[in-house]
Amino acid sequence: MDYTGLLSRYAAVPDTDRIADAVADARASAPENYTTDVYKACYGCIDLTSLNVTDSEAHIRQFAGKTVAFNDRFPGIPNVASICVFPNFVETVGLTVGDSGIKITSVSGGFPASQTFLEVKMLETAMAVESGADEVDIVINVGQMLAGQYDELASDVEILRREAGEETVFKVIIESGALQTPELIYKASLLAMFAGADFVKTSTGKIPVAATPEAAAAICIAIRDYFESTGRMVGFKAAGGVKTPQDAALYYTIVGRLLGPEWQTPQYFRIGASSAANNLLSAITGAEVNYY
Repeated sequence: MDYTGLLSRYAAVPDTDRIADAVADARASAPENYTTDVYKACYGCIDLTSLNVTDSEAHIRQFAGKTVAFNDRFPGIPNVASICVFPNFVETVGLTVGDSGIKITSVSGGFPASQTFLEVKMLETAMAVESGADEVDIVINVGQMLAGQYDELASDVEILRREAGEETVFKVIIESGALQTPELIYKASLLAMFAGADFVKTSTGKIPVAATPEAAAAICIAIRDYFESTGRMVGFKAAGGVKTPQDAALYYTIVGRLLGPEWQTPQYFRIGASSAANNLLSAITGAEVNYY
């Protein structure tokens, strides 16, 4: 497919001033969302994440087990949207959560750098789904994006989309902190959507610059432009550096202001987080919580 040609149809690339205006608007509105109800909504949009070099089967079983027990411990608060782990722990999570209905997300595709053979990415993605992943988070090849190899990048993403299968929620990480400019973030988001992304995700959380409000605005503008052109709704996921309830509420506000309330649900809005879970629970309950 001529992905570069598709990009040419979206001429109104957002500049720095437009992004700054969008973020300023969201920051001004965000305090209205510093409420218990919004914090609950944000908690229910979390992909509860453990992607550490120290992860083990015992740790992941304990981590997932707390998520299964969450509703008994915190009635009236929606559980997280999913548990996100490395692909080799998908089966461990599945055995722990059983038929609880908790979704399993697996990173894949050579996470976090995407610098390996396409065949390896394909096999890893297929194995994650075969092991029980409901959702897969893959990473674009940032080197290709910076080099302007748009067709190669998007073709690889499309292949991984097919490996994941249409029933799997397919999230594409653009590593916005490495792309830096609104133009590249916007273009990478469009390429991900052209190639079949169900969500565009900011970051792996494995480089110094992760999610920022500015990157979120650029991605959401791309999602809006894509929706207006195609009629297909694509979700947004902020990951890396989302720690406080106010951080979560700001991203919730950006989504609401740029995309609308229909995007402010777990079907179209996610937060990749670990520490934010305890902090949101503390804000909701009014007492310090260290559940995870």
